[in-house]
Order: sequence, then C-alpha cells, then structure tokens
Amino acid sequence: MTNAPHPVDRDPSGLSSAEAARRLEHYGPNNLPETPLPGVLQIFARQFLSPFIYILLVAALVSLALAQIPNAIFIFAVLLLNAAIGSVQEYSAQKSAAALRNMVRGQAQVIRDGSTQKIDIEFLVPGDVVLLASGDKVPADLELLSAQELGVDESMLTGESMAVEKSPYRSQVGDVSVAERYGDCFAGTIVTHGRGRGLVVATGQSTQLGLIADQVTGEVEADPPLVIRIRRFTYQVAGIILIAIATLLAMMVLRGGYDLQSMSLMVVGLAVSTIPEGLPAALTVALAIGMNRMAKHNVIIRKLVAVEALGSCTFICSDKTGTLTVNELTIRRILLPDGSVADVSGEGVNPGGEIGADPGPALTELCVTGVLANESHLDYAGGEWTSHGDIVDVAFLVLAKKLGLSLSSIRDEQEREHLIPYESEKAFSGSINRQSGELAAHVKGSPEKVLSMCNRMLVGDEVADIDEAAIEAQFTAEAARGYRIIALGRRSMTSASTDDALTDMVFLGMVAMIDPVRPEAREALERCRTGGVEVAMVTGDHPATARAIAIDLGLCDENDDVVSGAMIQQANARGEFEADDIIRSARVFARIAPEQKRQIVESLMRAGHFVAVTGDGVNDAPAMHQSHVGVAMGKRGTDVAKEAAEIIITDDNFASIVDGIEQGRIVYNNIRKVIALLVATGFSALLLFFLTVAAGLPMPLLAVQLLWLNLIANGVQDVALAFEPKEGGELARPPRSPREPIFDRHIIEHVLVAGGIMGALAFLVFAWLNYQDYSIEAARNLTLMLMVLFGNVHALSSRSETRSLLRIRFFSNPFLVLAVPAAQLVHIAAMYVPGISSVLGLSPIALQEWLGLAAVALLFLAAEETHKWILRRRERGPRHGTP
Repeated sequence: MTNAPHPVDRDPSGLSSAEAARRLEHYGPNNLPETPLPGVLQIFARQFLSPFIYILLVAALVSLALAQIPNAIFIFAVLLLNAAIGSVQEYSAQKSAAALRNMVRGQAQVIRDGSTQKIDIEFLVPGDVVLLASGDKVPADLELLSAQELGVDESMLTGESMAVEKSPYRSQVGDVSVAERYGDCFAGTIVTHGRGRGLVVATGQSTQLGLIADQVTGEVEADPPLVIRIRRFTYQVAGIILIAIATLLAMMVLRGGYDLQSMSLMVVGLAVSTIPEGLPAALTVALAIGMNRMAKHNVIIRKLVAVEALGSCTFICSDKTGTLTVNELTIRRILLPDGSVADVSGEGVNPGGEIGADPGPALTELCVTGVLANESHLDYAGGEWTSHGDIVDVAFLVLAKKLGLSLSSIRDEQEREHLIPYESEKAFSGSINRQSGELAAHVKGSPEKVLSMCNRMLVGDEVADIDEAAIEAQFTAEAARGYRIIALGRRSMTSASTDDALTDMVFLGMVAMIDPVRPEAREALERCRTGGVEVAMVTGDHPATARAIAIDLGLCDENDDVVSGAMIQQANARGEFEADDIIRSARVFARIAPEQKRQIVESLMRAGHFVAVTGDGVNDAPAMHQSHVGVAMGKRGTDVAKEAAEIIITDDNFASIVDGIEQGRIVYNNIRKVIALLVATGFSALLLFFLTVAAGLPMPLLAVQLLWLNLIANGVQDVALAFEPKEGGELARPPRSPREPIFDRHIIEHVLVAGGIMGALAFLVFAWLNYQDYSIEAARNLTLMLMVLFGNVHALSSRSETRSLLRIRFFSNPFLVLAVPAAQLVHIAAMYVPGISSVLGLSPIALQEWLGLAAVALLFLAAEETHKWILRRRERGPRHGTP
C-alpha cells in the first residue's frame, strides 16, 4: 500500500454501510502496524540476560573444570528449566496486557446511511465523512469540508507547539509541507478547540503518520518505577548475601577441613540459591494478574505500574458528571423571565413526558433557541430513541419534542450560517441562523455568562428591560436544590459577525436540569473514608449546585465551605501559602478552570498526598498529567484525556475507581509476600551454613543440592503466591506512605524470624543426624527434604502477613494449593529416578523419617503462627485481644 492519499469521491453526505464494507475490504483497516510482540524464542533467550544467570554459568564452567560432569549437566538443566518457566510467565503476561489494551479502542463520529454514528476508528475508510470536536484525536487524514473555529495540535508531526487554525478555505495547492496544509487534518493530531467536518482521504499506512510508522511504533517502553525499585532492592540484597558468603568462606578457610573444590562449588551454589533472582518474574506476574482482575471491575490499565500506583493513592480529585452522577441530564423545570415556572416530566432521552404550562411565545422561543444553539442529534430507530452529542444539547432536543416541536422543521427553516462551539473556557455555545432572509443569534450557557450578554428580557410576547436581581434569585434558588442551570438568549442581527452577536441580547429564560447521584457512589465514598483515601469533587458547576450534590453524596454538610475558582484566584494574589490553606481544607470545588484544577493537584502533592485525578475532557488533561495517577472516563472521555491517563474506567463509575484501589492494594500486598518468602528462604540457607561451619561440621548441603532446593522451594511457589486473592479489609486500613520502602521493618522482622527459625531447626536436625552416626550423604539427604518441607509450609504461611493460616480459605488460591504438593512430589520422585538421584545425592527415605521431618516443619509453622499472633496483638493493643 502506498503513502499517497486514496482517490475518493468527494461526497459530503457520507457513505452507505454497504459501500463502507466494500472499501474496507479494498483498503484494509485503518491502523498502523504495531510493533510485533517478541516471539517465544526471543523471550526464551532474554531469560539468560541476568547477572544471576551469569553466576550459574560460571558455576557450570567451574564444575566442568573440576571434572564434576554430573553437576555441570544438572546446572545447565536448571538453567533451561528456569528459562522455560520464566518464558511461560512473561509470554502469558504479555498476551494479557495486549488483550486488555485492545478493550479500549478509539472511536470516531461519522455520517453513514444518512445519520451520525460512532464506529471504531479501524473501520474508517476513504470517503467517510468524519465529525471533529474539541478533544478528539483525528482518526485519519482528512480534507476539511467545513470548520468552526477549529484548532489542531500538530506537534507530533511538525514539532510546532502552537495549535494550527484550520479552515477548508485555506487549502494549499501543490507540493507544500504538512505544516502549511491548513485545509487538511492528519491522523494522530489533536483537536484543541472548535468543530469540523472532514472527508477521509487516507487511512492506515497511507496517512502522514504512516510515513513515520517505524518511529512511532518502534519505541521501547522504559521499565516502570516500581520494577526499577524492585530491581535495585534485589541487587542490594544480593550484595548483602555475597558479603555474607565471603564471610562464610573466610570462616571455612580459617577453620580448615574443607577442600577447595567443595568450597568453590558450595560458594557459587549458595550464592545462586539465596539471591532472589525469581523476584522480577514474580513481580511481572503479580502486576499482570492485577491488570486482569481490574479489567473485571471495568478498570483498564494502560501502563503496568499503574496497577500498584492506584492502590497507593491517598487523595482522589474526582469530577462530578458521569462519575459521581449518572450522566443522564433531564430538564425538570423551566424558569421564564416573568417569574413563572413550568415543571417537566419524563426521564432521559425518551421524549415521553409533558410540560406543565401552555406553549406560549416565550416558552416556544426558549425551546427553538435550545434546538438551534445545539450540535446533538435525537433519532428514533429500531423501536427506541437514540442520541449523539453532548448530554446538555440532547436534553434541549428532548424538551422541544415534549413541547410538540419538529426538530427537522426548525433546523430546515432556520439554516445555520455560523456555529459557536462550546468550549469550557467560554462557558457558552451558540449559532447564527438565517430565516426568510433575516439573521438571528442564539446562545445558551451558564446564567452568569448569558446575563452578561443580555440587556433585555422576553416577558410574554414583549421585550422589557432586564431584571438581573430577580433572575439571579431564580437560578440561585434552583441551583441550591441541586439543579444545573442553563440560560438562553437571542438577538436579531444584520450581519453574521460573532462580535456583534454576543451583546445586547434578549434573555429568554433558564432551564433547571438534574443529573442524579449514582446510587453506588455514596457507598464507594464511604469505602474511601474507611480506607483512609480522601476525596474532593472538582466541578465547573455553580457552587450552590456543587454543594447540593456534595451533601447528597455525604462529601460535606451545610456548614462546610465550597471553594470556587474566584476564591482560589483571590488567594493566589495573596501568595501560594494562602491558596494552599483554602485548597487543602476543602472537599468541594466549583467553577474551577483547568489551570486551577492543576493547581489543586499540585497543592495536594506538596502536602504529601499521592493524588489520583479523574477526568473526561481536554480541560482535565493538565491536572491528570500532573497527578501521580490519571484516570480517564472510557464512555464519554475525549481522546486527549485518555492519552493523558494511565487508567481508563470503562463504565465512568466512581465505584469502579474504588474497586481499582482495592485491587492495587492486593497486588502490592502480594508483592510483599513474594519478597518476604524469597528473602527468608535465602536467609535460612545462609544461617544453616554459618551454624554448621561455626560448629565444625561438614557442609550440610552440596552445591547441586542448593540449586535443586532453589528450584523446588521457590521456582513455582513464589509465582503461585502472586495469585493470592484479597484477604479482606484492604480498604479498612489507611494507604501506605508513598515514601515507605518495600523492605520495611515488618518484612525484615519476618525474614529474621521465619528465616532464623528454619535455619536453626535445619541445623539442629543436621547436627543430631551427625551425632546419631548417620552417614554424611544420609544426613544431607534428610536435611534437604526438611528444607523442601520448610519451603512448602513457608509458602502456605506467607499467604498472609498477620492472619492465621487456619483462618484463610484453603482453596481460595488453587495455584498455590497445587504448587505446594507438586513441589513435594517432584522432590520425592527425584529420589527414585536413576541419574537425577545420583547427581543430587538423593535416596529414598522411610515413611517414619518423613513423618519426623514433617513434624519439625509443623513446629516451624507453630512458631510462625505464634509470631503472627504477636503481630496482631501488637497492632490491636493488649486490650483488644486477638482474633
């Protein structure tokens, strides 16, 4: 396929579905070739790129040099098996992440079969007519058919940071650069403001973006901060272990009695067995599991590290509409300038309701302006009403239908000359229309904005001087009841100049809309409070409306202040400290501008909070980008918001965010459990060797046995532990401090206690066996079985840091329940397999010997349970007792 634009018919009415299907088959899907995922062989080869693997390779070469052929073969076998396990884990995680990313696909608004539809951008074809709005990502290369104040950010293609003003009348002829093609829009660029309609002329690799597809799709993502921190922790622990091994080696040399060959193999084997080299793989698996679990709660993760980051947040700045409310605006009351009020019945987009007033001139004029200053569509198809466009616009179309007006007749009779699209900074939208040769401007927006444009008002069928005080009293009273208020105005004109249109207007009245609170939002906010996560509502609504919604949600009470954008502006004039004071104490913010939302986030971050920000529009992107975790709305979110976010909520529901926080905490807890398991196991092996050398006993385990122990004790059980479900109560505790190290006091205590007990008990058993005149081979065989049993019991005990194993549902993690007996059975089987048993120095043991070792392992479990009891008592205090 070439990179030239496709030859297409310039039909502004769009395509039929049949023709679109034919062209899709001809041109192919509208996407760029993605960077291919690494294949199985590439993933397998990558498993050997680790300093720890290099140590194992050195061990194998040392074994060969010392003519220890069986040891060398076994080490190579361990390398291959570890690589196979790591490859399966990484490949599965990779496929899961790719599948989740595909769940949130970009969409475009097009005209097909004569109506406006939303389709996945991959199904766009040359000849489609695409509608653009502020916040959209341009889905393909377009030739503009029309534009209203359309600005596009083309920095990704041209490097120009300023938005480019676009117009079909500025088309360039001939060979000009992309930056000078003002009549075209290009795939991947962002609409910063305005509206437009364009004809698709190139898709996929034929777009300008396709020319640089290699650079766009060939980027390699850097490791997320959490993975880097874990890796740094692993190296630190490895350094400590190597120092300990060097000390142990010095002790062995000073005491004497150990040959160089045995010491060399022991040192390398002990180093490999005690270094938690399996941690990065287990970490990736834990995060991938978290991604899948979050997806089931309508939380799609765009960046892997956000799985854990969401669980760390201490403060959520949430928008209101559609997140805390249901995002189904319905006009409930009409407020006319003469003081009369008309109630409106009905719900949602179904116009099956009534207006409790006679359709007089004032009411009709208000509804007509609501239809004209409007970009949405309302259609009846397939036995139900469907809508496209902004929910405020849709509500006005529904109102007009309830009054009995014909939407098509109004729009046909009053042809639009110019559109003034809604932008959050302007707080209004409008249009200039021509009817019977006469022009009129129609606007709707916030009462404050529309009032500032008006100097007269419509009373009945006459125009009178405006009574601003009475109108302000009207909308303040309705806003205090939780309604969203939209005002409307119109003006006859002699020209289509927008400068003249926005002054000396006639005020037509207001409507009071309601967007009910989501029933589940109250419970979700309570869960946040219980979990120590603070929540603030940040909205552009009127302060009185924001207060009413916040009181309904339980975010504030009648005596709490609502901080407005004007108040923040005034505080800024007095200094940053003044602004911080009013921001940090408030939980409801109203009439907030985009830059002020970012300032709120920065202030909370300076106070030490780990901040998550929800948003759906272009105006939310700066704050989302500034925050620790950006959360975009999947249904109504703009492409700009989704690009700025690490997380996308597919149902736009605040309760889903809280579910994601809970899952993030579960993931972090599981990471801690894996760390504690690996480090404690390594410490127990070190302690066993220290004690035996100090006692002058022979080495308790051979190098090859240490390698086998590492494979059996940790190879599968640590990964299975990452599948651990929630314990319960994750949101009953405050969030961890963002500055808290992973290897904290609790894990250090666990390593010393659990690892110390395992190492000490293993030493006592090994010493007793030597005292009982067991051969050194038999003593090592039984000691190795005991260490395997310790690993089994320790993996089960690690399912909770503080809860008793007896209080955890045994089969809630089937992976671990299967991994533990599997590890034991594999070790027992190795005793009976010729070749493997001789290499490992294994031999079958009697049932009574196994039962005796199992009893020692249960003694360790009892010690672990006692330690957990002490921890629970310490946390609860002696007065509360223990569970």
